[in-house]
Amino acid sequence: MISVTRPTDLTDTLWIVRITIVTIFPEFFASPLDVSLVGKARQTGALVIDVVDLRSYGLGPHRQVDDAPFGGGAGMVMMVEPLAAALDPLAGTHRILLTPSGAPLRQTMLDRYAEMEAVTLVCGRYEGVDERVAEHLVDDQVSIGDFVMLGGEVGALAIVEGVARLLPGVVGNPESLATESFRGDEGSVPLLEEAQYTRPAEFRGWEVPAVLLSGDHGAIAQWRRRQRVDRTQARRPDLLPGGEGDLA
Repeated sequence: MISVTRPTDLTDTLWIVRITIVTIFPEFFASPLDVSLVGKARQTGALVIDVVDLRSYGLGPHRQVDDAPFGGGAGMVMMVEPLAAALDPLAGTHRILLTPSGAPLRQTMLDRYAEMEAVTLVCGRYEGVDERVAEHLVDDQVSIGDFVMLGGEVGALAIVEGVARLLPGVVGNPESLATESFRGDEGSVPLLEEAQYTRPAEFRGWEVPAVLLSGDHGAIAQWRRRQRVDRTQARRPDLLPGGEGDLA
């Protein structure tokens, strides 16, 4: 198990989230959890992460965690017994199974997880997970997209990073969280963020929009609003009411 000890001085930390990751590849997480803002969140104590090796709950001398599916078919299925043994002690946490058949991960879900005291991420593998795990041992089933990967580890990292950046004191400028993509600034409609530019103002003849150099804050705010609406309509119309629409 990989863990971080909570520091004794948490006067600057408003909330602590503990995330437990259940996986057959604990080494997958050794480096990613120590870098960037995730590493910062762990160092400050805002985020505590435990990585549990599912094979330690495997059956028999070979620590078996998978078996052939009933009814036949290709691939192997993760067994319910090792997962039950790993998840039963975590019954007080919000347990999430990472699976392609889960609900699409959304920013609103990350917001909700960041407000929880303890979250458990269960990384599926092989052909799938015994359905009794989904029915009786987890609270959510989550997918990171309409594609299939080797397992749920990448999805678990996505949730860890998505939660870490929402914790107090992790992001340098908290205001940036309020204006990023998928935040609703048109009522409750989540919009994509506007285009961003920095120096130089001209490169290879590619110029920054003049309005951003004008110093006119009202015009800049209007340009940014138009950008968010136009980008969302062009790239993600599914985010708009009814899947389409004009927010002009």
